[in-house]
Amino acid sequence: MPIATTNPATGQVLKSYDPMSDEQIDAAIERADLAFRDLRRTTVAQRAQWMNAAADLLDAERDETARLMTTEMGKTYAAAKAEVTKCATTCRFYAANAEQMLDDEPADARAVKATRAVVRYQPIGPVLAVMPWNFPLWQVMRFAAPALMAGNTGLLKHASNVPQTALYLEDVFRRAGFPEGAFTTLLVGSEAVDRILSDPRVRAATLTGSESAGRSIAQIAGREVKKTVLELGGSDPFVVMPSADLDRAAEVATTARCQNNGQSCIAAKRFIVHTDVFDAFAERFTANMSALRVGDPMDENTDVGPLASEKGRDEIHAQVQDAVDNGATVLCGGELPSGDGWYYPPTVVTDLTPQMRMWSEEVFGPVAGLFRVSSYSEAIEVANGTSFGLGSNAWTRDPDEQERFATDLAAGNVFINGMTTSYPELPFGGVKNSGYGRELSALGMREFCNIKTVWVGEGAASAGAGAQSE
Repeated sequence: MPIATTNPATGQVLKSYDPMSDEQIDAAIERADLAFRDLRRTTVAQRAQWMNAAADLLDAERDETARLMTTEMGKTYAAAKAEVTKCATTCRFYAANAEQMLDDEPADARAVKATRAVVRYQPIGPVLAVMPWNFPLWQVMRFAAPALMAGNTGLLKHASNVPQTALYLEDVFRRAGFPEGAFTTLLVGSEAVDRILSDPRVRAATLTGSESAGRSIAQIAGREVKKTVLELGGSDPFVVMPSADLDRAAEVATTARCQNNGQSCIAAKRFIVHTDVFDAFAERFTANMSALRVGDPMDENTDVGPLASEKGRDEIHAQVQDAVDNGATVLCGGELPSGDGWYYPPTVVTDLTPQMRMWSEEVFGPVAGLFRVSSYSEAIEVANGTSFGLGSNAWTRDPDEQERFATDLAAGNVFINGMTTSYPELPFGGVKNSGYGRELSALGMREFCNIKTVWVGEGAASAGAGAQSE
């Protein structure tokens, strides 16, 4: 994929970039390594000052930055503005809480025969971030804010279709006051990742993206013995039980499926509905999906803009067509529109079977699959019946069912009677083929820390008394 801004609403290439040379890559890694040596010695209070300054810049430049994201990947202007605001909020969250998150944690010194014993969190060095296009600011910020506050430096290999947003991120942290090289955007293709991650100065990697990309990063990191955090695909279940508020569930289901034009890893994708309320929910949900306005993403009245690429649109249409060819029923949408831009209508498909691609594959666009089940146990079987385990959603007013869903859904996130989303206060990540490790919260910050045991005794004569070897 060329490194270029191509407007998904028109298909027009607006700006192109040459990839960095090997020499430029090496120089950027060197700057990141040198910046780490300085940044790790700064106080958390100093980093917080810079992080708050970054938040101020994001707030001040929200509208301009949102227009840039909409132009590069097609999300609606309203959604883009909300994304910038969320990034600023997250910067402030880590600025306010990093010191407490990084404080030494005391252990029971007497139990380990020490005068003092603590767990200390220290930064590890430059971290490579391989990030996707669908939330071009937020996906990066949920790594960058905790990593920089911990004292690490960041090397960003962003998706090739959002280069201007990637460069903006580097510029924000530089203008906020972080040392030169603390956060660097690498304009490179995927073929350069092996070279970058194999460099001994790069200590870890985080990736949000496809399964294949995650496997590639994990393979390189395994060879080099480096830490990774992977947030991969999802085919999130949205379970509706008989006691659910159907009007509210159908309303949230529509937003959950079509947020970001349907291009979200944690968007609800498989709607698993108990037979007692299936028809009533399907009627409400299909009406809501049909009513969504598809069009110019810069128009404030637009609900769903274009998909980010023509290839992506072709892929989801092929998945829908495969279902239809094998006997599925389309309740709304499902037809390729004419005209410029990579638009696809909100679509609802039912009568799905395991032979169809939509049964088990992630559909990365505004397409919903409806599944009818006759019991709680069947709902869990269908919900957990994929290789993914990122987010999940359940709608029930039965307290016992709520507790069972919280335990039984095989996912990194379970949201009950509300839409799955991410918050800086809560850890975010998946299980199974959706990846491993966590972003956000204190856990996300500590993923890229050396979790160091510090044991202090009275002196050499007593230090080993009663101790046993490993």
